[in-house]
Amino acid sequence: MPEPGTTLDPAIAARLKRTPDGLVAAVVQEAGTGDVLMLGWMDDEALRRTLSTGRATYWSRSRQEYWVKGETSGHHQHVTSVALDCDGDALLVTVVQTGAACHNGTHTCFTDELPVEAK
Repeated sequence: MPEPGTTLDPAIAARLKRTPDGLVAAVVQEAGTGDVLMLGWMDDEALRRTLSTGRATYWSRSRQEYWVKGETSGHHQHVTSVALDCDGDALLVTVVQTGAACHNGTHTCFTDELPVEAK
């Protein structure tokens, strides 16, 4: 039997609907402002680490490794809550953001607005 805290709670794991590569989308929102900061990806281990440490941990699809937000940049995300959506296929991670959330140095990754044609 694994030691406590070394695997994701089976009750939580059972509710997750993962992509074929085992990931769940994690929408990151800033506590206080409500700004949507970024979208990351978590597998069971990244979610377990996030829940047990309070530090946002993601799976990097490009590097194929775990990364803790701010570990190299200093732009940390301290997790205040994590919620699972009704379908189990997305997480809402609420954080206190220190520094820029986006790797390009902006507060949010959602900076390029697209035109919407009203009908």
